[in-house]
Amino acid sequence: MGDFVNRGNNSFTSARKSRIYVDKTGFLDYTNSVIDTEQRYICVSRPRRFGKSLTAGMLAAYYDRSCDSRSLFENLKITRFPSFPEHLNQYDVIHLDIAYVLVQVKDPSKTAASLQEWVIEELKTIYPGILSEKDQMLPGALSKIYNKTGIGFIIIIDEWDAIFREEKYDTVAQREYIDLLRGLFKSEQSKSFVKLAYITGILPVKKYKSESALNNFDEFTMASPKGLAEYVGFTEQEVEELCRKYDMDFSEAARWYDGYSFPRMKHIYSPNSVVKAMLSGEYDNYWTKTVTYESLKDYISMNFDGLKDCVVQMLAGGRRGVNTDTFENDMTSFKSRDDVLTVLIHLGYLAYDREKREVYVPNEEVRTAFANAVQGADWAPVAQAIQRSKQLLEATIAVQSDKRKGI
Repeated sequence: MGDFVNRGNNSFTSARKSRIYVDKTGFLDYTNSVIDTEQRYICVSRPRRFGKSLTAGMLAAYYDRSCDSRSLFENLKITRFPSFPEHLNQYDVIHLDIAYVLVQVKDPSKTAASLQEWVIEELKTIYPGILSEKDQMLPGALSKIYNKTGIGFIIIIDEWDAIFREEKYDTVAQREYIDLLRGLFKSEQSKSFVKLAYITGILPVKKYKSESALNNFDEFTMASPKGLAEYVGFTEQEVEELCRKYDMDFSEAARWYDGYSFPRMKHIYSPNSVVKAMLSGEYDNYWTKTVTYESLKDYISMNFDGLKDCVVQMLAGGRRGVNTDTFENDMTSFKSRDDVLTVLIHLGYLAYDREKREVYVPNEEVRTAFANAVQGADWAPVAQAIQRSKQLLEATIAVQSDKRKGI
């Protein structure tokens, strides 16, 4: 088992052994349907603690030919699909965690070069006699292996955007990294050796000026999850089942963690927070404890076009229109209020109504994050807005609860 190639199924094994596991394996039927097609390039962006790494681990466990994962998927949804046995443990899988790589290299400028060196060393062990010391570029090495063996690869990149978030101003390191991704996913040679590419992070694919650097990827984002909306977080039915099992008040779960709404899925819940609430027996702010309030405060303090007043209005239960198309998908190129509101959508601090093109504060958990971020700020309306927001959320949940009961 390698560090980057054919890492096995330990990650998904751990998830399956957990006290709470919600079955999202139906997603694999989608990835199976696009293998070796023009749609095989997938970018899924989600906020922190929305299950990105768990999904990456599930994909690796399912496709990795170095292990036998059949028992891990027993009785799960994917086994009901005809595609299940066809692709189970049939591929070499390159599974990269860019946040991990950044920690290991220390020097961000060496990220792309070090990553390629490490993966190629593993490939030399798996495919002896094919690669030489001259093979230092990963796209070329994968192409050489494919030409000799006819074997293609599944490439999974977790925290794909870490270099843009952690090293915001190191444009040289960013450019070298993007050039590596171009070689892996946009060259003519890569069309042969890439059977499926799955990259996931907080941000959508990086854009340079008006052109996407990887415009062959299908993107599924918090602003537009398309047909994968049910895999963004927990569905209402999944949360209801957990509340029954753990004897928790479902209306409180909705007040705290619901609010992310998409055209095909009207109620999506923050998964990590729901799990923590069920296991602790207490509703609280769990998700935003994993991110800093200071970063949220920094975004709000930019105050483009009256952004602070906009936040106050949303805290009071209002909505604001937003154009999400101008955002360049990085953490430095903020030019307008819409750019800041859009990054807050991707970070999970705001929910987005795609049909009305409006943003709003989704739930109590996020409301408390905003409250902490503006604590002590010289905004006279903030306290009243926060209290009003809480009252509106409680009233909305009460109405929804009555409808479910048929009142």
